[in-house]
Amino acid sequence: MFIAIPSFALLYAMDEVVVDPAITMKAIGHQWYWTYGHSDYNSSDEESLTFDSYMIPEDDLELGQLRLLEVDNRLVVPANSHLRLLVTSADVLHSWVVPSLGP
Repeated sequence: MFIAIPSFALLYAMDEVVVDPAITMKAIGHQWYWTYGHSDYNSSDEESLTFDSYMIPEDDLELGQLRLLEVDNRLVVPANSHLRLLVTSADVLHSWVVPSLGP
């Protein structure tokens, strides 16, 4: 009960979205790659802004690139703005990281 009551308050507060996000990104995890989409700019399914992001194989890495962290298409989002990130999975997830969010 000591953990549950404060948790309910936090969950309720998280549901209240006060700030309208500048952009909404949808990340769909596949077994060994990710699909990203800008859902705010989709006028139709044919014109959706989506792309796949695959890891670069170790044999193709250039000097200074990090093993298992480099991808062919990076997700770039605006700085100093509110962002809504919807993360879901099409099957099992193996590898997803945001190096700039960690130390």
